[in-house]
Amino acid sequence: MSKLKSPYFFLILIIAVSLSLMLLVSSQESATMDELAHIPSGYSYLRYLDYRLNPEHPPLVKALSAIPLMFMGLNFPVDHSSWNNDVNGQWAAGNQFIYWSGNNADWLVFWARLGPIILTLLLVLLIYVWARELLGDWWGLLPAYLFAFSPTVLAHGHYVTTDIGAAFGIVLGTYFFIKYLLKPAGKHLIFAGLAFGAAQLMKFSVALLIPYFIVLTLAWVIRNLPDRQTSQKFWKKFLALAAIFSIGYFLVYLVYFIFTVNYPVSKQVSDTEFILTSFKQRLIADTDIQVAGNKFFRPLAHYFLGILMAGQRSANGNTAYFLGQISAAGWWYYFPVVFLLKEPISSLVLILAVFLFGFWGIIKKFKIKVSKFKFQDSGFKTQVLRFKNYLGTHFPEFSMLFFVAFYWLYSMQSQLNIGVRHILPTMPFIYILTTAGLKNWANSRFWKHSLKIGLIFVFLFWYFLEMVWAFPFYLSYFNQLGGGVSQGYRNVTDSNYDWGQDLKRLAAFVKEKNIEKIAVEYFGGGDVKYYLSDKAETWQSSRGNPKDIGIKWLAVSVNNLEGALAKTAAGFARNPEDEYPWLREIKNPFQPDFKAGTSIFIYKL
Repeated sequence: MSKLKSPYFFLILIIAVSLSLMLLVSSQESATMDELAHIPSGYSYLRYLDYRLNPEHPPLVKALSAIPLMFMGLNFPVDHSSWNNDVNGQWAAGNQFIYWSGNNADWLVFWARLGPIILTLLLVLLIYVWARELLGDWWGLLPAYLFAFSPTVLAHGHYVTTDIGAAFGIVLGTYFFIKYLLKPAGKHLIFAGLAFGAAQLMKFSVALLIPYFIVLTLAWVIRNLPDRQTSQKFWKKFLALAAIFSIGYFLVYLVYFIFTVNYPVSKQVSDTEFILTSFKQRLIADTDIQVAGNKFFRPLAHYFLGILMAGQRSANGNTAYFLGQISAAGWWYYFPVVFLLKEPISSLVLILAVFLFGFWGIIKKFKIKVSKFKFQDSGFKTQVLRFKNYLGTHFPEFSMLFFVAFYWLYSMQSQLNIGVRHILPTMPFIYILTTAGLKNWANSRFWKHSLKIGLIFVFLFWYFLEMVWAFPFYLSYFNQLGGGVSQGYRNVTDSNYDWGQDLKRLAAFVKEKNIEKIAVEYFGGGDVKYYLSDKAETWQSSRGNPKDIGIKWLAVSVNNLEGALAKTAAGFARNPEDEYPWLREIKNPFQPDFKAGTSIFIYKL
């Protein structure tokens, strides 16, 4: 019973349950689309110290995922054209490596996912450590619990993709940077620099830490006004910030140096030149191409190439289905809507309640009078002083709130709308801020304390039940507003619902029904022939009804189905033969006879 009095017992329990769930789900799922490129890339970095594959993402998550693979005696297709001749032949190399080089694909993918799973659990631990410092031992458990059992985290926390790495890097970097601001010791500066560098090696969007840290430094200076040594401290802080950035990018250089040791200089130059052919800012592109030929600076050139590729992709967008429409232009409201549909209602209620409670607190604290929807302050200097005092007592909370707003605004202006996972880095801060608000509300005079704690536990239990009910289909999770696990695809697809995770379940269905031949249009990182052999015929709408050639079964990934049937946005063209006209004549495509998991619709013709 004494163990139940320790928050560490519950923290270990939370981590153990989250680990078990991710391992179980991982064992049941086939490779997702991005894993097809990331897994071989990470393996090639470690085994061959060659960074020719997947330069559009930093290496750290991919390299971590490859560590278990180094002990499995795997075959890598170094003689295949995707490695020798192609420019960034990541997809073909991934298909050859995972499925057609004599390796056990299921074991390979399962063990590769161990690295991201460990990162996820370390992030749960880091959330608890920081929340405990701010809120106390017991309240610190709440954001760790919310993050560890979030359907979004349980899904993307076990995939070999960069999103969970970005979340870990951002929280780690921010934690040590604020620790340095609070206690400006030399060791804290070094830790902040190393954490910043590690974060940059997770995902290129983490470069947003640069303007974010600059804003935090300015806020820190404001926090300490007035001060006779303000000017001196101002420059001292910014020199320290420059040192943190320098340490971080020196780490980036070292890692890229190691992973490009065996990447031939001539191939790096030719690959860079080919990749940047369509890049509009020619001065930047030509400079990067030239630097790629320098033996000393080429690691930085390759890092910068990745930034250019990521920026170009974000600007160009990606064809996606959202709320009944197909478009490549993106929607500014995509992420708020998807978050509202995929976050459990129980946590949404808590987040909204804290927002309203906090907003009311701001009105009271800053004495803002509301008159005809206009805000009239009680004196500019007074409000600045109160804001300064707030920074003095709540600087970490201000930092988190600012980052959430900053990152969301950045994401909302991007045309790359392919999944709620892109705002996953803000979720740790959202949960910590929500917990801080709940603690303040629980300790307020309004209502009885025990009743408020009981109400919070009701919502936390509901949250747990949502996680249990969604098992094992966490990627396809939608709350009741979004139609639930079974109907979420009507709102949005891609990595929100269908990323190719159900191909193994389709193979199990074909075996169970003893199907001799099935036409398959599949979206994802699996290989249809590997799992279904000669029982599968690769298909697409334009080939007509498979029954005409004696095939009585059809399986279609719902991501492809929405892409074929949804209304197209202005300027987006689609051929009529690609819209499954023959299927719509005989069936309602959205009422399949069977499903493999949640994302592959199966029709008996």
